Amino acid sequence: MLAGRAVLFLSLTWTTCRGLAMPRVAECGVSCSPGFTCRSRVNRNIFNSFCQHTPRSLSPSVLEALTLSTAMKCAPRNDCSLVLRVQASLTLHEGLRGLEACSMNVDTQETRCQSVRVSRASRRLQVGRQLQVHFDCFEVGVAQSLYVTLRTVPHFCGIQLDRQYRVEDCGDQDVGRNLPGCSAKKFSYWVDRDRKVVRVQAPEAPGGSDYYVRLCLKWFTCEDVGAPARVTANGLSRTVSLPYSRELPCLCLEGWSATPDAVRMQACPFEDDTEALWDAVHYHPGAQALSWEPACPVSGHVSLCWRPGPGALCHQLENSGRAAHGRVSTQQVGWGGRGHGPDLSAPQVQYPRVDTQPQLCLKFSTSRGFWVRCPFKGQRFQAWKMTVQPAASQGHLRVTFFSPEAAHFQVYLCQQRKTWPPACRPALWATALPPASGDFMAGPAVAFVDVPRDEACVPNTCIQGRRTDMLFSAPQQLCDLWCPASQGTAD
Repeated sequence: MLAGRAVLFLSLTWTTCRGLAMPRVAECGVSCSPGFTCRSRVNRNIFNSFCQHTPRSLSPSVLEALTLSTAMKCAPRNDCSLVLRVQASLTLHEGLRGLEACSMNVDTQETRCQSVRVSRASRRLQVGRQLQVHFDCFEVGVAQSLYVTLRTVPHFCGIQLDRQYRVEDCGDQDVGRNLPGCSAKKFSYWVDRDRKVVRVQAPEAPGGSDYYVRLCLKWFTCEDVGAPARVTANGLSRTVSLPYSRELPCLCLEGWSATPDAVRMQACPFEDDTEALWDAVHYHPGAQALSWEPACPVSGHVSLCWRPGPGALCHQLENSGRAAHGRVSTQQVGWGGRGHGPDLSAPQVQYPRVDTQPQLCLKFSTSRGFWVRCPFKGQRFQAWKMTVQPAASQGHLRVTFFSPEAAHFQVYLCQQRKTWPPACRPALWATALPPASGDFMAGPAVAFVDVPRDEACVPNTCIQGRRTDMLFSAPQQLCDLWCPASQGTAD
């Protein structure tokens, strides 16, 4: 029982710098803001009950904050252990009785919950005030991947905060020095790129136990790539060979001794091999959608761009910029039908209704640089074309569009300049043509528009054609036309 006594909240801020000491806690406990009478309860492997209909008077922003950090608990003359600290706050509503925080180990699915209930008398006095709760009793292991959920008591639908969190590993100086499992020896390895094999030398495990090594893809957790290899304690060799198919930056080695709660050591031999990530572009003809589904988590920026010619700068298409923060999203999944969890199934980035133009490309930008991929550059994609020829009416040029399917187009007259984008005049709508007309070799002509010759033939002027019935399309353009014999084709 915390009967309204003053509790000091410390705001602890630190970076991932390995040299900084981790905060210590002497005892586990749960504390509330001054003025609130609270009682705590610890639950294991269960969540708050099914959500209830949310009252109209309850704002979705009633849960204000959820902050996570790691602390160390050390017994006198004994080993240390790690605990997860959860600091939460909400605005107390008349329909709320408290808070519940749950931590799930993503590897084992084990879930632990702690709740804080505010007494009825205290609720009546404190309605509308901010309640801060500090949980200190979530025991965690080295390098564990956690999914933490904060809910109200009772749990109202749509009112929840979620966080993903990874506990520090043995590379942290304080953890490596004080956690008993971090004293284990590390394995050594070398890569045979010709045979696509990683050879691992297992260390002597403590107590003469067996040792396991595996390859895994490191997302939020490390997902198996084949079965673990076992090195027996009395075996003649402590070297194993692990085959792989692709060199990915998130393809890692993980080794651990066959003892309870053994700390797992990791190494990622290909962390600088990023080229394979940018090739994971897929086109879906039925939906006319373009998606990027990398095999590893990537943080950066993605956009569609237009490359006018080989080696030219790729100019970003309007409204195509997307942030990339890894594929993990919080969509509702199992968890007994009562919770939210990480979902790894969705593509990283997807663009609907994309025109299959050879000049339409994807540009990836990260802290290491940028890369451009043009998925429609090959011959297997049919693209529309634009030609310019003298029109039947004197003083005009006819811009004709050829396409293997029905399409709509606009034409712009653009003035080239040193900076991008060019200055383009208002659009001219192309007139649709009857089916199966035009040059069969170029494809059926679907539309045309006549433009004044004296405007199109001005130096540094380009005729630019754009498809308008797609959400994302790269333009075609012809520049500096030779007007006395005006004829040109944009490929």
